[in-house]
Amino acid sequence: MRENVLIVGGAGYIGSHMAEFLFHQGYTPLVLDDLSTGHRHAVLNAKFIEGSIADSALLDNIFSTQSIDAVMHFASFIQVGESVKVPEKYYQNNVANTLNLLAAMLQHKVNRFIFSSTAAVYGEPQYTPIDENHPIKPINPYGCSKSMIEQVLADLMYAHGFQYATLRYFNAAGADPSGKLAERHEPETHLIPLILQVAKGQREVITIYGQNYPTPDGTCIRDYIHVMDLCDAHLKALSLLQQGAKQAIYNLGTGQGYSVKQVIETAREITGCNIPIHYGARREGDPAILVADAQRAMQDLKWTPRYSDLKTIVQHAWHIIK
Repeated sequence: MRENVLIVGGAGYIGSHMAEFLFHQGYTPLVLDDLSTGHRHAVLNAKFIEGSIADSALLDNIFSTQSIDAVMHFASFIQVGESVKVPEKYYQNNVANTLNLLAAMLQHKVNRFIFSSTAAVYGEPQYTPIDENHPIKPINPYGCSKSMIEQVLADLMYAHGFQYATLRYFNAAGADPSGKLAERHEPETHLIPLILQVAKGQREVITIYGQNYPTPDGTCIRDYIHVMDLCDAHLKALSLLQQGAKQAIYNLGTGQGYSVKQVIETAREITGCNIPIHYGARREGDPAILVADAQRAMQDLKWTPRYSDLKTIVQHAWHIIK
């Protein structure tokens, strides 16, 4: 029987890839998105409902009529800098609205939940690579909002037997290899699409924020994980819950870090474009190195990233943007 999976935020970058991936794996995806940051045309093979998880009446109608087996949550706001300037926006959407969704799930006895969390819950790394035992000490409202929901989920598990998986992404990147879907944020804040916009002539230069970090080339190092590998991990986490697991908490990354300069050089190689750079001041709260220890996910989920070498990530992103 095809399981029905509600994907909130399923018209956004990762959510749209997830909906398409689930469809091709034999699931029936249902997308709920208010289109505040998502795009209707990104929903390809799923029923689409325009609306918000803040709308209790809408959620009640969906859970009453659609026979939902599990929920995947991609409906958070994600810009760290904005969260510092407008924290109330992040607590309203990422916390209050998510609580509304969870309350509707409990009311309708839908007990499987996959939550897209973030490495931002760890704050400034005390050691690297970062494993799941690293202290949770977020340093911005975005990270705080995610860690709050992580705590709520643990409490729901103990109180109600609620089943959940929390997946802490490092740097999601890349695009659907077939070229049907892409990364698209407005405004764009992620490094790889910004670099490729320079290659395409859509912006003049790429800015490197800081060149004196304690790294081999002085620029920040990050762990990039291909969006399709993220989707695969989500499906494997759902399978774990289907088998009876109550709680699963995993880092999703590769354990391999690349500096900003390395990403730019790879993009130059893939695109054949010069990609001029400009140096700016360091951004507050940017750690020198953020790299995942994802061994737990790889072992428990039998998950192996297939697309997450840097060249493949950039090739797939460039294929859709050029």
